[in-house]
Amino acid sequence: MTVDVSRGGLLVGLAVFGVIVYEIRTVFGFVGVDLPIVPYLVGVFALAGVVIWLVVLNGGWRTDPGTGESN
Repeated sequence: MTVDVSRGGLLVGLAVFGVIVYEIRTVFGFVGVDLPIVPYLVGVFALAGVVIWLVVLNGGWRTDPGTGESN
């Protein structure tokens, strides 16, 4: 199974995921459970590194826009 991933799509997906996780952290803070931000940051950067590593292992980035031909 292959996944066609563009750099922009991956970065937007990681940004959306990071914002969702940060908002969950904010909700916990509102309820009274204070969570430090450093483990959150480490987790988001580790996830980004793992995803980029997996993309590189599976053949790299998509560089051509496709043929655009319909059959």
